[in-house]
Amino acid sequence: MSDTTTDPVGSRATGAPDARTRRIPASRSKPKKNLFAGVLLAPTLIGMGIFTIVPIIGSLVLAFFRWDIISRPEFVGLANFADIALDPTVRVSFLNTIVFVVIAVTLQLGIALVLASMIQERLPDWLRVFFRSTFFFPLVLSAASVSIFMGYLFNEQFGVVNWLIGLVGLAPVPWLTTPAGAAAVVIIVYVWQNFGFSFLLFVGGLGNIPKEVYEAAELDGASGFKKFINVTMPLLSPTTLVASVMAVITALQVFDQPYVLTRGGPGDSTRSAVMVVFESAFEQLEFGRASAIGLVLMLLIMAVTYVQFQLSRRFVFYQ
Repeated sequence: MSDTTTDPVGSRATGAPDARTRRIPASRSKPKKNLFAGVLLAPTLIGMGIFTIVPIIGSLVLAFFRWDIISRPEFVGLANFADIALDPTVRVSFLNTIVFVVIAVTLQLGIALVLASMIQERLPDWLRVFFRSTFFFPLVLSAASVSIFMGYLFNEQFGVVNWLIGLVGLAPVPWLTTPAGAAAVVIIVYVWQNFGFSFLLFVGGLGNIPKEVYEAAELDGASGFKKFINVTMPLLSPTTLVASVMAVITALQVFDQPYVLTRGGPGDSTRSAVMVVFESAFEQLEFGRASAIGLVLMLLIMAVTYVQFQLSRRFVFYQ
């Protein structure tokens, strides 16, 4: 009578797979992996839905209502948009914001690019690390606290800036009490605090440019400014695009510096679009009007970003 039991040793010897060591098919393990990934992503997705997507949708809907948070919302259609189109304060705030963006972003990118080029080419590694940390440090500080500190520095009566100006025999400058002076201080404080991010982007972009390209350019007779214009700038154009898009989007939403330093004054000379949104919602309790202004600002940001990407097709070169 033959033995019908299976010998595990014999099965391994003959190459037959053992049930204990047999792998689970990929088709069975994939749902488990997807479930595990979903569990890990769920907190982030829920947080984005509650704190980002839902407020955005609510703001878009609220732009067509009149609501003071006390009474019931009243549907008014496009009346909020008609009101803000006729409001001189809103027009001035958007004009101030656009002028601010042009000047501040130009200074921010220009200073960041010049400093990044100087540090990348002429300093040893340990000094590069030091300056990278130093220039980026203002960005991690609270914009409100920085603005309060800068307000004391630029104070007309006892500010350090006017004290230094007095040492050379000049009269004190009314920094925060005149439209031009207040706008200049807001721009200076904003650029000082935000150029570090663009600086790090440019440092990374310059570090990715092959040295062989510069060597070939030097063999062709290029040096100094010509090498910077004809070699560095074209190869750095993708980084410049990213830096400019992020700088413009951030500058269009400026709020902390003008609000803390000048409260939008003198008059409306430094009032920004986001300040009008804040004042409409939390001071005047006109949440529908604030949502309408925010929607217009969002469309402006999208339009400017679209134009930047369209222009990049002509001016951005990829290696």
